[in-house]
Amino acid sequence: MSLDRPEAVERVEEIVATVEDETMPVPVREVWVYGDVALGLDPVERLDVYVTKDILFKDAPERAEEFQRSHGVDGVGKTVRAAWADEHPEFIRANANGHAAPEKCLAAHLLSDDEPVHLEVCNASFEDNVTQRLKGAKMRNDYEQILDPRGACLWLDGERSPDAFQKLRDNEFVFPTLTQSLSMLGMDETEAGDAADAVKEYRAQQEGATVRGDVV
Repeated sequence: MSLDRPEAVERVEEIVATVEDETMPVPVREVWVYGDVALGLDPVERLDVYVTKDILFKDAPERAEEFQRSHGVDGVGKTVRAAWADEHPEFIRANANGHAAPEKCLAAHLLSDDEPVHLEVCNASFEDNVTQRLKGAKMRNDYEQILDPRGACLWLDGERSPDAFQKLRDNEFVFPTLTQSLSMLGMDETEAGDAADAVKEYRAQQEGATVRGDVV
């Protein structure tokens, strides 16, 4: 399953509109797209979206026990907003330990299960996380989870970019190949080529909506 390019851009606009107009499980600071849609490919095999979230500190911790009893999930009111859970109980998701998982809650709210969309969720900005993920991948010699650095910021601190959406529609973003991009970030040419191949192979194996949460 893939998306025609206009359909992919429209889907991104829907995601940004949802972040703008609806209560999110955690505060969202940035929305980026990267990979196929930013490169202008048509069709878009997978739509890659990056969300920068703020860590929730003071919400409604006194309600955590209430949600644990009603939904069997710990941490509502602490790691995800209680007001959001009141509005969208069907989107409450937990990790393997039974604690509310912000990235899974965001994915449940923003995505449909069967659409070819990948959501990256992190407390760090896209550019900072690109660097951190690359550093970690090089240390482990494991390149699958490298974050494709070819991205465009569409929404920041409550405001849409004045021209990014139009550039996305008109296919005006210009990026080098993934190998070249990784070389520009400090990988030697051979390593960059191997890393790019690993990223492409990993992405090709993914189906339906996927999400990855990260903390930097």
